[in-house]
Amino acid sequence: MTGQSPPAGPRTRPRAGSGRRVLAPLALAQFICSFAGSNMNVMINDISHDLDTTVQGVQVAITIFLLVMAALMIPGGKLTDILGRKRCFLTGLVVYGIGAVLSALSPGLGVLILGNSILEGVGTALLIPPVYILTTLLFSDLTSRARAFGIVMAAGGVGAAAGPLIGGLITSAISWRAAFVFQALVIVLIVVLSLSLDDPLPPDRGRHFDSPGAVLSAAGLVLIVSGILAADNNLWLMAALLAAGALVLVWFLRRARTEERAGREPLLSTSLFRDRTSNLGLITQNAQWLLLMGTSFTVAAFLQVVRGYDAVQTGVIFTAATLGLLASSLTAERLARRWTQRALIMAGFALAIAGIGVLLALVAGSSGPWAFAPGLLLIGLGLGVMLTPSVNVVQSAFPEQRQGEISGLSRSVSNLGSSFGTAIAGTILVAGLSKNAYAAAMAVLAVAGLGGLTAAAFLPRTPVPAAGPRRAPGSDR
Repeated sequence: MTGQSPPAGPRTRPRAGSGRRVLAPLALAQFICSFAGSNMNVMINDISHDLDTTVQGVQVAITIFLLVMAALMIPGGKLTDILGRKRCFLTGLVVYGIGAVLSALSPGLGVLILGNSILEGVGTALLIPPVYILTTLLFSDLTSRARAFGIVMAAGGVGAAAGPLIGGLITSAISWRAAFVFQALVIVLIVVLSLSLDDPLPPDRGRHFDSPGAVLSAAGLVLIVSGILAADNNLWLMAALLAAGALVLVWFLRRARTEERAGREPLLSTSLFRDRTSNLGLITQNAQWLLLMGTSFTVAAFLQVVRGYDAVQTGVIFTAATLGLLASSLTAERLARRWTQRALIMAGFALAIAGIGVLLALVAGSSGPWAFAPGLLLIGLGLGVMLTPSVNVVQSAFPEQRQGEISGLSRSVSNLGSSFGTAIAGTILVAGLSKNAYAAAMAVLAVAGLGGLTAAAFLPRTPVPAAGPRRAPGSDR
């Protein structure tokens, strides 16, 4: 067998009860990781004053967190096959929890970077791939899997959208340190809920871990994310970093192909990219998180810089998007029974794009805060409709033996979308903090949404097989 993954061992069909039991810790894990990625933005000033550092220093901590996640998400997905999904999940939770406690107690920027940027970043990369793998393995039919992913994605979307509000309330009422204590307490709860979980597949310690491939993938993704983050400061540096990252990733893929031909197992099988449905699903995932984080960044900056609202007032206005996302995500099972994955993803993009149009029109004609609600509600509804089927399309395209690889790749693509959304908005906004700049940023996000809508239109019209094709790992469709 040339360059292919060995079978994962005897397959154990999980019981329905275990599937229901696993949802609570998985959804909470997705919530807390999304929350951590968005709530730091409203604590920057408080942290910089308390730790006697600069705003730029705290932004460096946020940047390092993003880079650590980008570097380790694909290797983290691969480790689930070798160490087991439950062990990786629990290890990630413990590492993340230690990082949250260190962050809460940090006397200076260095300890904050160690806790929040390094340990929480490593923990996230270890625990997030198992969330998507376990959800795929424990729910075998399309509608139950759609319901499960709907709950997980709703938790993640609420964490991302409500993070600024929750973080702002905690920071205003107590301290920014309490926000990290909150994260640590949630992690303890997740660990307790996870102890009785059974891993549907046994770990395969005989699997090869491609260390040189892990270094190359990490270096390429770090360069790409660094280039994205440099977009609002130096366009030439951005272009250089993106080009360097692309070259390293091409090197990584060529090396992976060479390993396969030599009969060795690479970190990421190139056959993952031969599945047209999965490739289109990954594009839609990237576009969705670009829209979510780009809209969040742009609207939050507009509210605080132009309208002069504080973090709590800004978070309250975002409640419309949070409610829309939650409502549509939690109906994922019912929607999956009536509509194909393709139709739902297309409808979601259409709603989100329409929401941007409504947002621009109403805000331009009114100075009141409620002018934001209809557009944000539509954007939230659209994102909630399409986040779940996009994940379902990608995860369901591969059998159980490939879930570690595709989960790591899927999360990396989504993280890149989040970074792109913030970078695109930030690059446009630095040209001039005016109403026109914010409208331009939202218009560009709408164009990105049209790109996602176009990719979704090429998805197959027939439903994706619920349990994934039972072909040999690495074979073509």
